[in-house]
Amino acid sequence: MKLFNIKKLGLIATTAVALLTGCKTDFDINASEENLSAGSLNYRDVLPSSIASSAKIVAADWKFLQNWMGYWARSGNYQNDNEEETYIFTNTFPTSGGNPWNDLYYNASSYNYIQEKAKASGDGFYEAICRIMKAQNFQLLTDVYGNIPYFQALKGNDVRNPKYDNGKDIYKDLFLQLDTAIALLKSPAAAASANSKIATNDLVFKGNPTLWIKFANTLKLRMVIHCQNGIENTSSVSGIDYAAIMSGINAEGTGFLSAGESAKINPGFSASKPTPFYRFFAINENGVLAGLADLTKANAFAVGLGTQTTPGYYRYNADPRESKFYIRPDVNASASVYTARQFHKGIPYGAVSGFQPGFGGDSLSSINQINATSPNTGLTPNGASSDAWLMTSVESLFLQAEAAQRGLLPGVDPQSALTAAIRESFTSLGLTTTQATNYINGNAGYADVDYTAVAGGAVGNNVDGGLYTIIAQKWFALNGIAPFEVWSDYRRTDITYGEGVSYDQTGTGGWATSLSTLSGAASTIPVRLFYPQSEYSFNEANVNTQGTISVFTSKVFWDLQ
Repeated sequence: MKLFNIKKLGLIATTAVALLTGCKTDFDINASEENLSAGSLNYRDVLPSSIASSAKIVAADWKFLQNWMGYWARSGNYQNDNEEETYIFTNTFPTSGGNPWNDLYYNASSYNYIQEKAKASGDGFYEAICRIMKAQNFQLLTDVYGNIPYFQALKGNDVRNPKYDNGKDIYKDLFLQLDTAIALLKSPAAAASANSKIATNDLVFKGNPTLWIKFANTLKLRMVIHCQNGIENTSSVSGIDYAAIMSGINAEGTGFLSAGESAKINPGFSASKPTPFYRFFAINENGVLAGLADLTKANAFAVGLGTQTTPGYYRYNADPRESKFYIRPDVNASASVYTARQFHKGIPYGAVSGFQPGFGGDSLSSINQINATSPNTGLTPNGASSDAWLMTSVESLFLQAEAAQRGLLPGVDPQSALTAAIRESFTSLGLTTTQATNYINGNAGYADVDYTAVAGGAVGNNVDGGLYTIIAQKWFALNGIAPFEVWSDYRRTDITYGEGVSYDQTGTGGWATSLSTLSGAASTIPVRLFYPQSEYSFNEANVNTQGTISVFTSKVFWDLQ
């Protein structure tokens, strides 16, 4: 149930050692694939480290988006990050937590190497996995940077200066790549007898072709949904045959990732080789608090300011997932045994270091385990030994709910699909379906939770439920899991970020905001990133064809809002 009456409602939108490697230097997107493995290493044995690197990218490369989307914030013990927190930065950004351009292209090169070798040898299962994972990499690159080198990328010395391709053309080819992968998985070339050690080297689904097909279909659905814009005034990117894509998925018949079918890995994570989310945001392989864990705390927008009368957006909705995404601060951080404070406490994003007493790191809710006796979060329930994810069943079910709402999945009831997605979010974090049902019922009439809410109803909402509720609930569910998808939702819908979710956090008319409070900060967050400096240094002629880039107005192709 709500703690206070809403006056203006909206949503934020308004053993794979490669995991343990550090940041790489700028990556040459034409690096020869022959240099990616030792000369005597069997290409099949490169697959586990490639998949592990993918999991690291998903878990650890998006700290800046976790901050922008209202989940995390910088501890008051640290000086502000002017670039990130003003949303005005250069083409060297981001400088901490991972570099998506470098990491995604490097990872794609690794898959490309395996794919070409597997294709030549008739190892259809290996080839299919690499096509799927490479498609995910290029989908992310296109969503973050817009037009990018694609068709001429990864060619080694054959093409030293690849041209930039239109994002829509890249998406169209990714649909074809995923279709090819599915066909391979259904062919004799995918038989285990023809794919040596596939059950071992496939860290995700252990050689299960059906689950890989579901993953491929879910990636296609993610891209289709990205091309759907707006909530009240809806539109779709022209030039893509969505009916044919969805009809093809339906005719293929395998479907999407369902409850309990997350694409995830666990090659033997342990305290000495921790799962990436835990390693970067909790305790590292040396058994000490990770640097990003000390820096990164809860955003006050999400968890509030630490008192009964200053709730964050989760407690405002009486949402028990709050204590699965965050750990309450310790009553006495110097004591040997962790004792939780009564309420979560966050810091406003962009707050100047030392802006108020009591907002240092020990006083704030953490996003992961903070000492040996504190609990693990719902994202790392087994600490360092927890699974790492590539795409969760939670995201898949929310994608299906939105597709049903937009008429892309005829015969699927969107409200039932949304309820299933919310329940999966709860149970995947260790909560129960009963708690999910109570949460939905307790927020009756409020469009951020209640699918049937009507604008102007008894609680004063200014929007209907339906599609709005699906997008809203996706924000609550994907905290820490897929911030790049929440950022995509923000960009492609007509919900105003920050101002959209304005609720009275103090009981006295003090409106909460997820936007940066740093002096000089822009009033909106970026809709893309700059191309990296390496492109202007080594591929100048081609990157310059993209003109002058603005992170606020140079939108990716599917962003029509």
